[in-house]
Amino acid sequence: MKKVFTILAAMLLTVGAFAQSSTWKTDASHSNVKFSVTHLVVSEVEGYFKTFAGTLVSSKPDFTDAAINFSVDINSINTDNEGRDKHLKSDDFFNAEKFPQMTFKSTSFKKVGDKKYVLEGDLTIRDITKKVKFDVVFGGTVKDPWGNIKAGFKATGSINRFDYNLKWNSVTEAGGAVVSKEVAITLNLEFAQQK
Repeated sequence: MKKVFTILAAMLLTVGAFAQSSTWKTDASHSNVKFSVTHLVVSEVEGYFKTFAGTLVSSKPDFTDAAINFSVDINSINTDNEGRDKHLKSDDFFNAEKFPQMTFKSTSFKKVGDKKYVLEGDLTIRDITKKVKFDVVFGGTVKDPWGNIKAGFKATGSINRFDYNLKWNSVTEAGGAVVSKEVAITLNLEFAQQK
């Protein structure tokens, strides 16, 4: 009987160790947050945010129980055009003075194939929160030369900027939009497991 209790105790300890959550944080020097939008219907303008931070908490090696929180500093927007960046920070778009952060909080992270996931959550821009969905490719995990465990993900999705009151709209002489409503978002993220 004593042997049975010993085996059960060992099993519970093993399960407990497996279930222990680990926290991962973005490695900003190996990550980026980009967006692109159609301009004049004929080309795309791209931009990115220089400052952002994210955490991922998971107890499973495949991250299917991951809870992800992410924030972006709106004032760090860069489209390689100072005038356009200033316009994007104005009330026509983000109103960075009043709403300096864009945030995302996950509600689910489901595996849908080999290294393919669907990430769903709440995206807040300005004072508006909407459900969004990203397709994610999991690049895997690896130990770097300094003994740090890293995990890589690429997430892609799109939003309608009008849903978030990024309201500026101008039309061409032909009646087409100068800037499209749809904004494509791409996040290349490397997370470092915290020790």
